[in-house]
Amino acid sequence: MEKSNRTLKSLVIAAGVGAIFTLAPAKAEDASATAAYKDIQATLGSVPAMFKTLPDVAVAGAWAEIKGVQLNPNTALDGKTKELMGLAVAAQIPCQYCIYFHTEAARLNGASDEEIKEAIAMAAIVRHWSTMLNGSQVDLATFKKQTDDVFAAVKAKSQ
Repeated sequence: MEKSNRTLKSLVIAAGVGAIFTLAPAKAEDASATAAYKDIQATLGSVPAMFKTLPDVAVAGAWAEIKGVQLNPNTALDGKTKELMGLAVAAQIPCQYCIYFHTEAARLNGASDEEIKEAIAMAAIVRHWSTMLNGSQVDLATFKKQTDDVFAAVKAKSQ
């Protein structure tokens, strides 16, 4: 009887410790989500509803990614280039939300209508040739060799 009581007590203690470890990270995540929402508000002037679509555990990470790359002026790519790339990808997904966002963000970062059209045209060209090459099952090694040869010839001409 005493052994079964000890076993029961051990199980209760283990369950309690497990519950503590399960609950503690949830509260920490809630705190990080709250901090992220405050930073989003401070940075953007409001918290767009898109962030509320995320579970609390993902908010801080998603915001860190956007703030660290997309909104960061100290990266290798300038804001206009990043937003034109975003628009090109959005046009291919296609995502009407992303298209609208990245078009407006590109304009905010100084992109002209012509640059916006060109980014979309480049996305269309890449999609077209990807479809042709993949659909035709062009040998990748041959394609790489031919591409390297073309670039070597262009480089030689420019010197």
